[in-house]
Amino acid sequence: MVMPLRTTTQRTELAPVPTRPRRILISTDTYPPDVNGTAVFTYRLASGLAARGNEVHVVCQSDQGPATAEVVDGVVVHRLRSAPLLVHPTMRVTVPTRLDRLMDAVQPDVLHSQGHFVVGRAAIAAARRRQVPIVATNHFMPDNLFQFGHIPDRLRQKAGQLAWRDFARIFNRADHITTPTPLAAKLLADQGFTREVESVSCGIDLARFYPHAEPKAWARKLFDLPDRPTALFVGRLDEEKRLDDLVRALPYVLNDTDAQIALVGQGNQRPELERLADRIGVRERVFFLGYVPDENMPQAFAAADLFAMPSIAELQSIATLEAMASGLPVVAANAMALPHLVADNGYLFEPRDVMSLARHMTTILTDDDLRARLGKASRDLALTHDHQNSLARFEKIYDEVAR
Repeated sequence: MVMPLRTTTQRTELAPVPTRPRRILISTDTYPPDVNGTAVFTYRLASGLAARGNEVHVVCQSDQGPATAEVVDGVVVHRLRSAPLLVHPTMRVTVPTRLDRLMDAVQPDVLHSQGHFVVGRAAIAAARRRQVPIVATNHFMPDNLFQFGHIPDRLRQKAGQLAWRDFARIFNRADHITTPTPLAAKLLADQGFTREVESVSCGIDLARFYPHAEPKAWARKLFDLPDRPTALFVGRLDEEKRLDDLVRALPYVLNDTDAQIALVGQGNQRPELERLADRIGVRERVFFLGYVPDENMPQAFAAADLFAMPSIAELQSIATLEAMASGLPVVAANAMALPHLVADNGYLFEPRDVMSLARHMTTILTDDDLRARLGKASRDLALTHDHQNSLARFEKIYDEVAR
């Protein structure tokens, strides 16, 4: 007799399908060790996204010349072969190239381009050929390039129109476009750019930049600054920053207070600013601190009593945000996106109105109670620009365009 075969069914638990992190390729024509707002933002975006568990790659120009690849702060940085940019004292330009091989190797879920120049347009073209979604963030203003291109004043309007037309041609290929502020988005619309543009703040690390309760003498000593009321500027010492306004205002401030100016940054206007300070008799009150490493910037803000930003070409100004987070009152030019950062935390002045700039600086430096109130208002406003919120928004945008 043949016994029936008894079968048993065993339930097998299936292992969950592993998921990989979101993979992001960021393209940029400027990245540290370059020192400018776009380079700083891009580095903080990349390293911040990596710290949140994303796999982040950056493609940029080589800072030395030869092509390299390395992991820096959790980010894979692919540097392309480059040559000196003849019209700029420090930046380099990538030799034009197709980025198809890199795009195939990385296989990103999304490309986030930080510009429309050589690296940006090559990355956007490669992404389009492979149907990779594209997010593009604008940091560009023609005014930031005119002095390096030696464009005569009479030709700048026409040159600006051509530059904006080129920008629109490249950025129209993106799936989602952002810029740091609503005013910066309006600038694009005013230039005839018809696409929707979302404003996403550059953001600020509120844990690194915060008010210090200690007397300012300790921070001033770190930078060999006399222990005096101090107005601080941070940024490139270049033409569009209008730092001659700040130097020209100082003699009027000295009528009422024992003040000094500290300038953090490098640029081709330094010799001219030094000559100006000599000519008007304030050379001993103007301190050029040069390049200050990012890790030492909180101490630089701690050494100051107010932050001055006379620039006329800011799409947001990371340095101003850092100053605000550090609890400094702000005196800024009423130009471009700077009014977005000044409410009850300081004063605006019209560009080239040196007397108004001097008057606002004097008001702040001679009134301890007012300075404290404005500084608290700066910190409160900076709290709305937490970079973790900006990073979270970008992650959501990446997911939206990837779907």
